[in-house]
Amino acid sequence: MSVRTRDALGGRAAIVGVGATEFSKESGRSELKLAVEAVRAALDDAGLTPADVDGMVTFTMDTSPEITVAQACGIGELSFFSRVHYGGGAACATVQQAALAVATGVAEVVVCYRAFNERSGRRFGSGVQHREPSAEGVALGWSLPFGLLTPASWVAMAAQRYLHTYGLTPEAFGQVAVTARRHAATNPAAYFHGRPITLADHAASRWIVEPLRLLDCCQETDGGQALVVTSLERARDLPNPPAVVAAAAQGAGRAQEQMTSFYRDDLTGLPEMGVVARQLWRTSGLTPADIDVGILYDHFTPFVLMQLEEFGFCGKGEAAEFVAEGRLPLNTHGGQLGEAYLHGMNGMAEAVRQIRGTAVNSIPAARQVLVTAGTGVPTSGLVLTADG
Repeated sequence: MSVRTRDALGGRAAIVGVGATEFSKESGRSELKLAVEAVRAALDDAGLTPADVDGMVTFTMDTSPEITVAQACGIGELSFFSRVHYGGGAACATVQQAALAVATGVAEVVVCYRAFNERSGRRFGSGVQHREPSAEGVALGWSLPFGLLTPASWVAMAAQRYLHTYGLTPEAFGQVAVTARRHAATNPAAYFHGRPITLADHAASRWIVEPLRLLDCCQETDGGQALVVTSLERARDLPNPPAVVAAAAQGAGRAQEQMTSFYRDDLTGLPEMGVVARQLWRTSGLTPADIDVGILYDHFTPFVLMQLEEFGFCGKGEAAEFVAEGRLPLNTHGGQLGEAYLHGMNGMAEAVRQIRGTAVNSIPAARQVLVTAGTGVPTSGLVLTADG
């Protein structure tokens, strides 16, 4: 049974530092070096030193172990280290884990990080090439023999059903792509800086797996991103305004699989994100109308629309119009479609910048930001707010 009451984590921790490498297609260095660069940059931004850190959190998919990154950064003893599963679904949960450690006194300063050479090294978009036998791998056995070998092909199944159910065309997905690239065009850190697109460009891009075109799919990126989490009390003594963790949640739905949950009653939504949404609203006490900026995980455009509907920003089948009308500032850094694909970690950094008022595409007086992690898998989300 899902949590049905407000939890006690909200307001007890804050993100106080963000740091990243450049985002590229060929980093020219190891994933460990990328991780170390990002962690050091985040600590510098927080006004802290490696000696202050006693906790670290990353993804199960990361190739740089916590103790190795700690040693390379000059971090000493650790009282907390943790990893979160399910690929991009882990992003916001890394901050949740850090906040839980801080709130319970298990650690005082926790660094969350993710680093990979996802373009020049292992490319997640290439799909399943080899897997060791596992229980979760069994689910893929019902899809792979029929040609569903890549993330795009898995998402296309749900996307096609979404269009059919609501009488839409693939142009609905183009609204998300155009919005992301518009913001990326003004963000010097974005790979697609200076390169906005139009709906016509989206419609002219080649098919990947119908109904998904090239511009419906996120890019592949080399890079690293890190964030620093500590108590709200300590955060108030540090150089930058804290981004308070008002709520954090994880969610897995009924009949949940990794990207291939095709045996549910309905393929037009994301039930796991619905679990996250309900808990974020309960704990933060906010509603969709209170959110100033949405940073929604956008590895594929259709799932951005479904997230908006799961969170209650609009009705089912209405998200494309919602995006086209610009009713919510969305992925102001360019998202993974336009800035970089860092498994959602760069989205959390953008949320912090919006709270601070330092984002390139800053939304005036933004005080409450929703951030989500990977979709189609067990996932997570955050509501970050300004202090006071």
